[in-house]
Amino acid sequence: MITDAHTHNLQATNAIIAIEPAQFAPLPGRSYSVGLHPWHTATTTDTHLAMLERCARHEQVIAIGETGLDALQGAPLDRQIAIMTHHLTLAQQLAKPIIIHCVRTSQQVLRLCRQLGITVPCAIHGMRSNERVARPLLDAGFYLSFGPRFNPATVVATPPERILIETDDTGMAIGDVAALIAPVLDMAPHDVQHLATANLQRFLNT
Repeated sequence: MITDAHTHNLQATNAIIAIEPAQFAPLPGRSYSVGLHPWHTATTTDTHLAMLERCARHEQVIAIGETGLDALQGAPLDRQIAIMTHHLTLAQQLAKPIIIHCVRTSQQVLRLCRQLGITVPCAIHGMRSNERVARPLLDAGFYLSFGPRFNPATVVATPPERILIETDDTGMAIGDVAALIAPVLDMAPHDVQHLATANLQRFLNT
């Protein structure tokens, strides 16, 4: 059962390991998401996009990403949008969910998903924004994935069935993340893990 919705720890188990196509060397029994990080979009080439398409079809790749938009780092936004469009179209074709990096670009992300008619599940990873930013994403059906740093009011405002948890690049155990979130939800840590695991199964359609 997978609980950790997003990690960069290549040795992680019970997790979706986020990796770039050039580094994709799947280990037995692991699950992956493959994508070109927005921070690296300034150097993304057609070769990288072709590698993404090949890797995305691997049976151990259960999600696409992370992809997304970042107003603070990476290529100009129009280039980031073009690369994210490639990811979203691929995810839709393969019927695989999408893990999204979104920094000060939530409206652009929503607009792009609507324009492309994206119907596969989408999750914003590492959600730290306030409820005002979260609300349109939730209204659009997005899942929100929370790591060690989060806005408590946003966690409370998120429908329980749309809450995911993650370790990202922190090196923490997923149980420790659950323990941080548990008091906000007035739940025991093991109940947060159980909830997040069930939600992630639904997100992955497993």
